Amino acid sequence: MILPGRHSAHPDRPLVLFLIGMRVNDLAAIGQWWPVVMAMPRMIAELKRKPEAGLLWQRNFLSGRTSLMLQYWESMEKLFAYAHDREGEHFPAWAAFNRRAKANSAVGVWHETYAIGPDNAENVYVNMPAFGLGAAIGAAPARARMGGLRDPFQTG
Repeated sequence: MILPGRHSAHPDRPLVLFLIGMRVNDLAAIGQWWPVVMAMPRMIAELKRKPEAGLLWQRNFLSGRTSLMLQYWESMEKLFAYAHDREGEHFPAWAAFNRRAKANSAVGVWHETYAIGPDNAENVYVNMPAFGLGAAIGAAPARARMGGLRDPFQTG
C-alpha cells in the first residue's frame, strides 16, 4: 500500500541497522558459493518464527554479483545474541563458512552494523509503501518541510 505524501519515522529508542551480504567471485564455482546462498533463507525463516529474537524488518537486494540484505533490529544485544546462539541457524552456518573460507575465494561475505538513536535518525518517504526504518517502526506524516531532524523549516 502506497502511503501518499511525505512521511518519516522517528525511533523512540536505540535500534540497529544491520547490512549483510555476499559477492560471488567465481560464477563457475557454484558448489562453493551455493551453500552460502542457501544458508540465509533458513536463518530468515527461523527469525520469522521467533519474533522475540529482535528482527524488526528485512529486505533483500541484488546488484550484479553482490547481494545486500537490509535489516533493522531491536537492539545490538539481540542481534549479537542471535549471531552467537549455538542452537540457532546462524552459528553453525557461520562456523562452516569460516572452516572453508581460506580455501574458498569463490565467494565473499560482508556485514556492517550501525546503532541508530532517536537523535540521529533522519529519513523521508514520499509516495512510498512502508519501507526501511518506516516499515520497521512505523512512519507518520512528516513534521518538517524536508522530513528530517536537521531541517531548519520544522513545522511542528
